[in-house]
Amino acid sequence: MTDLTLLGLCGSLRTGSLNRKLMHEAGRLFGAPPVEGDLRLPLYDGDLEEAEGVPAEVVALAGQIRNADAVVIASPEYNQSLTGVLKNALDWISRVEGPSPWRDKPVAIVSAAAGRAGGARGQYALRLAMNPFRPRLLAGPEVMVASASKEFDENGRLTGDGYVKFLTELMELLREEAKR
Repeated sequence: MTDLTLLGLCGSLRTGSLNRKLMHEAGRLFGAPPVEGDLRLPLYDGDLEEAEGVPAEVVALAGQIRNADAVVIASPEYNQSLTGVLKNALDWISRVEGPSPWRDKPVAIVSAAAGRAGGARGQYALRLAMNPFRPRLLAGPEVMVASASKEFDENGRLTGDGYVKFLTELMELLREEAKR
């Protein structure tokens, strides 16, 4: 089996985030622990960019995306959309010089949320925000873990058979895309 690098981006900054657990489960099923990108970036500000350029941490994150074989984004839904921290990262990364690090990059999107839709609207908003970057976004299977606080065991492992099945299939597809 070829060693592949998986970059994980978590749209929640909380250490104990259920989406962080889901991201790590995705890595386990992908066959490589994810290298986690840091989304603790300054708020996008055109004046800051003009005065100081693109921050070094944004350039580093763009480099991680560019160098990864595949990316998994795990994010909750905030107010029926993607999280501010994730949108901010996308906005900053779009400002990095050179070709987009997202271009033709295999990307899988997953979500865990307290509600019964599992973050569906957040995923759809994220897909819309990602389209201009032209990644190879996997269409499915969709992994939207509903009532997520009940779906992980004490070791952070996903417990629902259906969720495990769909996440396994999604990560197998992501692995195949990364090998192309």
